[in-house]
This record gives sequence, structure tokens and C-alpha cells, in this order.
Amino acid sequence: MGFATNNRKKKLVSDINVTPLVDVMLVLLIIFMVTAPMMTQGLDVDLPQTTSKALRQDEDIHVVTIDENGKIELDGTEMNQAVLFQQLDKLSPEQKSQPIYLKADKKVQYGAVVNLMADIKAAGFDKLGMVTKPAEEKK
Repeated sequence: MGFATNNRKKKLVSDINVTPLVDVMLVLLIIFMVTAPMMTQGLDVDLPQTTSKALRQDEDIHVVTIDENGKIELDGTEMNQAVLFQQLDKLSPEQKSQPIYLKADKKVQYGAVVNLMADIKAAGFDKLGMVTKPAEEKK
């Protein structure tokens, strides 16, 4: 604050000096710009090991299988994707309320598996499970 000399009368100047505020804001901006890229890196986390329950061994469980060549089977019967959708769509609502399992080879393209999953869901199955094998422990 200072005194203004206007017509030889001393008045108090009530303007805010923003220079220190701008200096502090620029320093904070630089700090955030430097530290922001470091915040996008992940952390190494050692997750706990879990055991999963085995699948139910009921006779009425349907299994859709797709191999590395793209061949599709429903409960051991080979068919194409359109016929699979028709077969699944014909099942009763009671059967559609049961879980259905998808068993896909790891070499199958992701898009083919997603299309198959979409057809299964469109046929009316809400409980879709993926059949996998447990991960091997690293030695």
C-alpha cells in the first residue's frame, strides 16, 4: 500500500498487488506440470492368490466351444454361428435361465469371441461364463 499524491492530499491506495499471487501460481503450475506425468504410472502390487470353485456338473449346462480355426460347437455338435444362434434361441426360458459356458481357444481373435458372446446374450442367456484353466505359478 502506498500513498497517492493527488492535489497534495495524501490518500491511501487500496489496490491489490497481484504480482506475488501470479508468481506463486506460476510456481504451482510448473510443479504440477512436472509431477503430472509421474502420476500416470502404475504401482507394483502383489495380489493375493485365490482358488476358484469347480463348475457345477449338471447335465443341463450348455457349453459353446470355439477352436483356433474358428469352428464352433454347441455341446459337441459342430455348427456355424447363425445355426448356433437359432439353436440357442429355440431353447425354453427355463433353459435360458441356466448358465451357459463359453470355451474359446486363446489363439482365437478377440473380435470373434466378442461376436459369439453377443449372439449368446441376444439369444436370451444372462448367465454367461468363460471356461479357463488356472494360471501356472511362476518359478
